[in-house]
Amino acid sequence: MKFDYDATYFNPEQVLDCGQTFRFTPFKDGFFVISGDKTCYVRTDGKKTVVESEDGDYFYNYFDLDRDYSEIIDRAKSHGVPLLSRSAEELKGLRLLNQNPEEMLYSFIVSQNNNIPRIKGIISRICGGLSEKREFLGQEFYPFPTTEKLAAAGREFYKNAGCGYRDVFLEETSIRIEKEGLSHLTPLSTAELKKELLTYKGVGAKVADCVALFGFGKRDSFPVDVWIEKIYREDFGGALTDRNKINEYFCNLFGADAGYIQQYLFYGKRTFK
Repeated sequence: MKFDYDATYFNPEQVLDCGQTFRFTPFKDGFFVISGDKTCYVRTDGKKTVVESEDGDYFYNYFDLDRDYSEIIDRAKSHGVPLLSRSAEELKGLRLLNQNPEEMLYSFIVSQNNNIPRIKGIISRICGGLSEKREFLGQEFYPFPTTEKLAAAGREFYKNAGCGYRDVFLEETSIRIEKEGLSHLTPLSTAELKKELLTYKGVGAKVADCVALFGFGKRDSFPVDVWIEKIYREDFGGALTDRNKINEYFCNLFGADAGYIQQYLFYGKRTFK
């Protein structure tokens, strides 16, 4: 199945390279994207972005294509912050993905105190070690493992995959999720969800906000890392040093748009540096 979308508001490179997902690689004229046990080939062709997949409906939702981002961009620009206005205009092809909560929880546990190439490598080794190989468009790939497989893998497996001290986090969290699932978290408010996520082994405030934003669709979440701290000081003239207070400041300032604006600011600061 193939479908296309206005490339003005759907730029694959911007969507995939802004830190919200780690399972993609350059492929032909675009990117090979894996989510759970599904995959697609996405590329820009003139004024259209084209998605090819055996699971077209899944990826239409994954790329959030039912949402009108022109309105979000207008609201972002209305705040009058130069970095934000420039980012929203020049990076208007960026979209927030609708991703699997379990995959996001494991992935962002791996991400803490880590760089993107290493994160991608660790996740790739975990998938390769616990899933059976599949193929799409002649490209081999490994689905993201089920929680049952992750829970049974053992700490040594995670250590050998390069997880370092995160091995115990992945082991204990996967065992807990195998017992409890995550569906009971879905109805929670953003504040309640974050509080619950913080009870999982290896989950701090930033990881909880990332999982809430990218895995549970809580668009009023605002992850704070070193880049956001830099933005807070340099572009908002802020003096706070506590990340929880900085998070509160941005959530109050941007409300329901906080997650979208966080991505414009985060990706924009890295892009325009």
